[in-house]
Amino acid sequence: MAGSSLLMPVLLRFLLGGGAIVLCTIIARSFGPRIGGIFAAFPAVYLAALLSLTLDYQGQKLVEMSVHVSEGALVGMLANIICAIAASRLVLKKGWQKGLGQALLIWLLAATCIYFTWKLVLV
Repeated sequence: MAGSSLLMPVLLRFLLGGGAIVLCTIIARSFGPRIGGIFAAFPAVYLAALLSLTLDYQGQKLVEMSVHVSEGALVGMLANIICAIAASRLVLKKGWQKGLGQALLIWLLAATCIYFTWKLVLV
């Protein structure tokens, strides 16, 4: 029983995340990379995280946990915007490997700064 309760959230995330990647690829090949990029920002992992909370929580605790996940997602989404801007510039200047690596480091720095700023200001 415990093994199956751990497997469902993982399977749900896998299906939603993998499905979003496949759909994004199909859209990019059919309509071009800019349209595909819009769909690449689809919040599949966020939605899977919210849906998987329903497997572990109910009532008010489910609402509280959903708020916490949503607040964390906002931090991540803001960092993603910064990362996308950095990647679009750095890949052109440094090549895709160095540019992407530097953009991911910028994401980590941005997410950390946004998180701790959020904690200081709102909590």
